[in-house]
Amino acid sequence: MSIKVGDRLPSVTLMHMTEKGPAPITTDELFGKKKAVLFALPGAFTPTCSARHLPGYVEHAGDFTKKGVDAIVCLSVNDAFVMNAWGKDQNTAGKVMMIADGNGDFTKKVGLEMDGSKFGMGTRSQRYAMVVEDMVVKKIEIEEPGAFKVSSADHVLGVL
Repeated sequence: MSIKVGDRLPSVTLMHMTEKGPAPITTDELFGKKKAVLFALPGAFTPTCSARHLPGYVEHAGDFTKKGVDAIVCLSVNDAFVMNAWGKDQNTAGKVMMIADGNGDFTKKVGLEMDGSKFGMGTRSQRYAMVVEDMVVKKIEIEEPGAFKVSSADHVLGVL
């Protein structure tokens, strides 16, 4: 069963890139005592993710800030090196935090994993977006397989 509105995010250690290299960051650090938008996707550098999903959040980062969002977090079942390279490619610095769920621990704990093995991708995250306030899910939008609508930046801005 997947996470739902009113549920608390699990405490999980994820990874992100720092000036000194990959470093752990907890969900408590990312989402505690703040309002955040978390969006997750199947993989860095994949077509829809690179052409539409991440760019929308980069483009509208200022609009999210105006609506009281403290952090925009992009999460994928990739490693911190890949997420960092993708962030540089997409110019996310200062706009979207690129967070690696390399082992899929968070994705599995929130019940939003998908089997991408028929595409050679193994276990990945479903495409979704959620609004989180102090670790509690306030809104969640999960895409149907192959779809891209309800987790888009435009849609999430409209439901904030």
